[in-house]
Amino acid sequence: MPRAHSTRSILRWGALIVSLAGLGAVQAQDSIPPMVKTQGAVQYACGGIGSDESTAMRAVMKDYPLSLLFATGNGEYVASVDVDINSTGDAPIARFKAQGPVCLIKLPSGQYTVKATLQGKEAQSKKVTVGGDGKSLDFRF
Repeated sequence: MPRAHSTRSILRWGALIVSLAGLGAVQAQDSIPPMVKTQGAVQYACGGIGSDESTAMRAVMKDYPLSLLFATGNGEYVASVDVDINSTGDAPIARFKAQGPVCLIKLPSGQYTVKATLQGKEAQSKKVTVGGDGKSLDFRF
């Protein structure tokens, strides 16, 4: 069962994102904030690479009911993670490649399964109920 966090916890968690540039785990190509993309009723923005992008994502995190974080078991941030969001066990309602270690997702209230796959072989699925306070899911590969 995924751990649900309050909005306050998410904001503290978001402060960790700012440290990405200093850790050197992921290198930035440029420092513009990630663009919001839409698939059906799902909007998402993935990034968190570099201090400017991390700051921009942290500033809007409160507007997204679901946040995803991708890292290795030893805490090193990872990107290029395939994400499937599913609401009923059928085909995913959103499918995308996370271009950064953090994804902010706006979707209708309800129950979802989020599947994250790293390099086509390490897959994890977590269930989450969206609505009310923001939730965050940590995927450790």
